[in-house]
Amino acid sequence: MPCRKRPCCYGKLVGVDDLEQILSTIGPRLRALRREREITLAALSGETGISVSTLSRLESGERRATLELLLPLAQAYGVALDELVDAPPTGDPRIHLRPVTHEGMTMLPLTRRPGGIQAYKIVLSGDHREPELKTHEGYEWVYVLDGRLRMVLGERDLVLTPGEAAEFDTRVPHWFGPADAEPVEFLSLFGQQGERAHLRARPRRQQI
Repeated sequence: MPCRKRPCCYGKLVGVDDLEQILSTIGPRLRALRREREITLAALSGETGISVSTLSRLESGERRATLELLLPLAQAYGVALDELVDAPPTGDPRIHLRPVTHEGMTMLPLTRRPGGIQAYKIVLSGDHREPELKTHEGYEWVYVLDGRLRMVLGERDLVLTPGEAAEFDTRVPHWFGPADAEPVEFLSLFGQQGERAHLRARPRRQQI
């Protein structure tokens, strides 16, 4: 007799009937998420590359959810795939934070909405780093919570201490790193536009 159990995204075995029930409820969850975030089908289509008609059929249950469709939607909504399949009730204000660590940097997303201002809490280890300046579209604000943050911005070499903030156009070559051997913790807000904060950083002292 063939087994009627198969793995699902929760990392456990579920029955075929249970899996069909999960898939049948994805459409209403997707519609609830989109309406909660006040996103149109056209805007979501532009964000994911999925056609408006496919998105509409997916939400109505006329189109079966597949991994190829769910992955870009999870990315657009800023949620993990398992949350998208078994999303919390609409209106639940809690954010399920999932930090990402890479090469001495831990980034904790504080927002989940696609577009608009994105907020992150970032912790950098005290490991020595050589500045590698980068550019990209957008505008960024940083606020230091703990430690000393070195910020290279174009020709300027700055140090921000707890309570200091800076803002800049990310088209200007820039780089962040710890100013010394201690970790640094700061908030970062990134967006295309918004109110400008006051730059309160001081020039980095030259090493002797």
